[in-house]
Amino acid sequence: MNRLLILLLFPAAVCAAEPPDLPAAAQVEKTLRAHPLVRGAVAGVQVEEANRDRLEAGPHEFALRLSSQQRRDRPLDIGYRENEVGLERAIRLPGKAARDAALGAAGIEHARFALGDAMHETARLLLTRWFEWRREAAAARQWALQVETLRRQHEVVGKRVDAGDAAKLEELLSGAQLAQAQAQFAQAAGRRERIAMEFGQTFPGIALPADEMPEMPEPQAIGESAETWRQRILEHNHELAMARSAARRGQMMAQRLDAERLPDPTLGVKFGSERDGQERIVGVQLTIPLPGSGRAASARAGAAEADAASAREALALARAEAEAQRTVSLAHSTRGQWQRLDDVARRMEENVRLLDKAWRMGEGQFAELQAARRQGIEARLAAIQAQLEANEARYRLLLDAHQLWNTEVD
Repeated sequence: MNRLLILLLFPAAVCAAEPPDLPAAAQVEKTLRAHPLVRGAVAGVQVEEANRDRLEAGPHEFALRLSSQQRRDRPLDIGYRENEVGLERAIRLPGKAARDAALGAAGIEHARFALGDAMHETARLLLTRWFEWRREAAAARQWALQVETLRRQHEVVGKRVDAGDAAKLEELLSGAQLAQAQAQFAQAAGRRERIAMEFGQTFPGIALPADEMPEMPEPQAIGESAETWRQRILEHNHELAMARSAARRGQMMAQRLDAERLPDPTLGVKFGSERDGQERIVGVQLTIPLPGSGRAASARAGAAEADAASAREALALARAEAEAQRTVSLAHSTRGQWQRLDDVARRMEENVRLLDKAWRMGEGQFAELQAARRQGIEARLAAIQAQLEANEARYRLLLDAHQLWNTEVD
């Protein structure tokens, strides 16, 4: 029974395993949430929450009105002090409060989509910078191996020249090839260190591997159909969700501005004292503003802005669909390109091995061996870069489909 349970759970454990050539998911999530772009988006959500509370409270407040005056009765030559106090407040007409509450909720929804987009874009940037470093680290590693190979070859050439089995020209050519490889290694190492420094400044919470050439798994096929992946990416596209949210919010705002063409009345009560308190006054007053052309113009502007938001939504949809198709296509094509380049590199390396063996036995030309080595290292570098690009493209596909790291908003 226990063995059966282990066998049933083993596939799930394998699927849940983190990719060996990426930073730890927990570390990534913590770093993403600490990034300034994400922190700014979090503040944007807080702004919209406060804006929601403001809209729900309404634009009107109670107003206290106080007045005091002196009345003079000339025939009697008597003066009176008179006072009045009033309390008034504008009242939102029916339907306006519900629209304001809906606008506040739409603002929070838009801000949360913006936060998700900030998380996703930061994750994309992290993935891009991570593979930039990996590419330079792989190049530096390959040139280091090539330098070591050429150094041993140069030592063999020197011994053969001393023994009279090779011409001095071969030693000069071997030394030149070694120096060229050392220069290439120095350049690649410099680029690797520069990118590592930039990565550390942008994402200080993620430490680069101590091993200059961490594990490089073979690129995997994307598995399901391109249409399935495209639908997944569109379903989780924050930019498209933001555009749709903005379009809905624009329609709500247009409706709210149209409702504002009928102004809110102001209702008040007042209490007065006249003739030194001999007369008491209690009254109710109603103030109704008369709408003008400005309110109609605001309503027209709101309708036009809603139309513009709808147009931006259509543009965002077209852009999201094109980007989704490009992401899926790239994940598929880069794997095939890596397979072809890796096959070429293997053939070139076998050719170098045979030429080196023939040269050591005195049956080959050193110039041919040099040319083959140069072609071999170029082919292997191209294959490694293609492998990294294929892995990056696949991880980008998983990231856009929300199957790589946790970029959801709590």
